[in-house]
Amino acid sequence: MFCPKCRSLMISSGGQLKCRKCGFIRDFTEEDAPKQTKAGGGRTIIIIEDEEKIATLPTMRITCPKCGHNTAFWWLRQLRAADESEVRFFRCCECGNVWRQYD
Repeated sequence: MFCPKCRSLMISSGGQLKCRKCGFIRDFTEEDAPKQTKAGGGRTIIIIEDEEKIATLPTMRITCPKCGHNTAFWWLRQLRAADESEVRFFRCCECGNVWRQYD
C-alpha cells in the first residue's frame, strides 16, 4: 500500500499501516490482506484459428509434410527460455496443417 499523503510505501506494524516518510498511520482493512494467487505453470501454444488473421501473416515457400503443397503462412513464438531461439510455426495454405520448426 502507498501513503495517501506522500505516496511512499507503507509498512505493516502491529495491525496498522505506517508511512516511514511522513508518519501517516491507518488500520488494516480487508482489502489490505495479502492475497494468494497460483502461478500458471502450464504453457499454452497459440495456434491462430481465425482465417482473417491468417491472411495477414507472411508466407514462405516450404513443403507441407501432410499434403506436399509448397506455400505456408508462418509466425514465431518464444516457447522456451529467453536465451534460446524461438520456434517457427507454419500453416499450410492448402490443407491448413500446422507444424513447427526449431532452430
